[in-house]
Amino acid sequence: MDDERRSTVEDTQSYAESYTLLGLVLILSGVVLVLIPFIARHLPSLERLPWFIIWVYKSDGFFFATSPLLIAISLIWVILNLAFRGR
Repeated sequence: MDDERRSTVEDTQSYAESYTLLGLVLILSGVVLVLIPFIARHLPSLERLPWFIIWVYKSDGFFFATSPLLIAISLIWVILNLAFRGR
């Protein structure tokens, strides 16, 4: 009985550590995503990059930056995963 309880405690601690790591990764990702437009605003050299690597939209103090290449790669990855999910 004691071994069973010890195993449950260890499993719970393992799950807690996993969720803590996931939480930290999500927080850092959120901070990076919030900072990207501010970085794009202060780096005018980004406009010299090819449009398929990074695309920056500016209008009346609004800045939007994205990467069409990363969007295309992500879509291909999702489609392939969905197509080969059961295999």
